[in-house]
Amino acid sequence: MPSPTGGSWRIAPGAVSAPRSARATSSRCTDLQASVPRLLVAGLRGGGGKTLLSLGLAASFRSRGLVVAPFKKGPDYIDAAWLTRAAGRPCRNLDLFLFSPDVAKQSFLDASYGADVALIEGNRGLYDGMDPEGSYSSAELAKLLKAPVLLCIDVTKTTRTAAALILGLQTLDPEVPLAGVVLNRVAGERHESVLRETIEGICGIPVLGAIPRLPDDLFPERHLGLVPPQETDGVD
Repeated sequence: MPSPTGGSWRIAPGAVSAPRSARATSSRCTDLQASVPRLLVAGLRGGGGKTLLSLGLAASFRSRGLVVAPFKKGPDYIDAAWLTRAAGRPCRNLDLFLFSPDVAKQSFLDASYGADVALIEGNRGLYDGMDPEGSYSSAELAKLLKAPVLLCIDVTKTTRTAAALILGLQTLDPEVPLAGVVLNRVAGERHESVLRETIEGICGIPVLGAIPRLPDDLFPERHLGLVPPQETDGVD
């Protein structure tokens, strides 16, 4: 997938399936196991590339003819506006502090009904919540929705240490379904190669893609985070 700077975002072949032509439409789904395939994008911290990756995935899925149901964890309305633009479908917020687990689950099922894939962008770090126990974290949401987690890792000036950090995420709560890693801010082919071999060898988790180090931020920011898309030139 070409990046706006002329680099390349490499996503493993076969990671995206073709649209399903026969989807049941007679009644709304109330069973997570039988509902739409889903993915939760998480990271080690805020500012690590989750939104960039989520927008890229949503736009890529959409360009392949898939109907994407986008979600944002927490009350963030700016990232949700960007995800709405990328997916071409309204983004819903999922917040375990504001919603009970049952309400959050049903909101997900209702908003993803009729889609080919649901894409959930987490917030902050995977286990970050409102207290030392990480209450209401992205990890809790992933477990509630049975959503495989795609980690977006900023690998600036690091190689083997990235594997140690991922291993820590894996061991802190083995019930969190970590499915794969995308490397962000990769310096070059050698950097990517070392990271792939190290992470896959130590953590036993596949590296599914890599985003190159970009000279400038693709999305302008200010005090609340990203500038909303309606205030940004050249969005489309």
